Amino acid sequence: MGGALFTVFTPTYNRAHTLPRVYASLATQTCRDFEWVVVDDGSTDGTRDLVAGWRAAGDFPIMYQWQENAGKAAATNEGVRTASGELFLIADSDDEFGPEALERFRTHWLSIPAQERGAFTGVTALCCDAQGRVVGESFPHSPLDSDSLELYYRYGIRGEKWGFHRTEVLRAHPFPVGTGTRHFPEDVVWRAVARRYKTRFVNDVLRVYHQDAGQQLTRSSPAQWRAFRTYYARRLCEDREWLGVAPLAFYLIMVNYARFCFGEGERPASQMARLDAAALRLLWAAAAPVGIALAARDYLRERALAPASKKP
Repeated sequence: MGGALFTVFTPTYNRAHTLPRVYASLATQTCRDFEWVVVDDGSTDGTRDLVAGWRAAGDFPIMYQWQENAGKAAATNEGVRTASGELFLIADSDDEFGPEALERFRTHWLSIPAQERGAFTGVTALCCDAQGRVVGESFPHSPLDSDSLELYYRYGIRGEKWGFHRTEVLRAHPFPVGTGTRHFPEDVVWRAVARRYKTRFVNDVLRVYHQDAGQQLTRSSPAQWRAFRTYYARRLCEDREWLGVAPLAFYLIMVNYARFCFGEGERPASQMARLDAAALRLLWAAAAPVGIALAARDYLRERALAPASKKP
């Protein structure tokens, strides 16, 4: 691609109070073969001036782009279009990582024989919390050449992980936009990538995962219910080859599918019509009662959180 090895990409929205962690982490990297692309999703908190100061003082390339608030998916697609690096690493706006993070990623990537790298999308490592505790499960062995579908269904690996993808792979798999919500699950893309490429999973702990409670969603919305209904339906149909391997995982996915369908007021016959295998329809019958109960809970929570002026 003619640019840096890594494009480190940060989508941000009113996070001027946490962005210095990302900048400080990048400033100390032992591997200097990177650029930083920041897509500002409509911030009003001085983010533009903050990044401008770093661009003037920094010793690595920084590209800043402001856009009208459109959500993380749209910002990520823009970041991928802008990137000149071969490898695309998403660093969230509150992330922190040690000086050797990019160096370790580069070492693991180059350990894959050059003639085999075309079959891989990238490398994924572990995260820890602010107290240094590993988040979720470690991989069963390291390195592990697999994909995120097998990781989830066969190995039962959960928890926050961190890794890069080849930029050209992400250009071929853009994030969904125009779904009626800005919170459509990102793993729609990761699962599509997993059906075509392998990932090298390593047990290096490379990222500190910070959770800002103030940025967490506190309520759902009808638009989100529709998006999640579509999301869970896609998971059930696209991943159904794993049903025999992980029936409990599929049951939980089906519960959520029924939950959001009932939340949308969709009739059972319509819900089952979307499922393209008899085994899935049987699973729906077992999961529907729990789905109804969760949909009722969502409805009551939505009413409780609604502004008083909108209550009957």
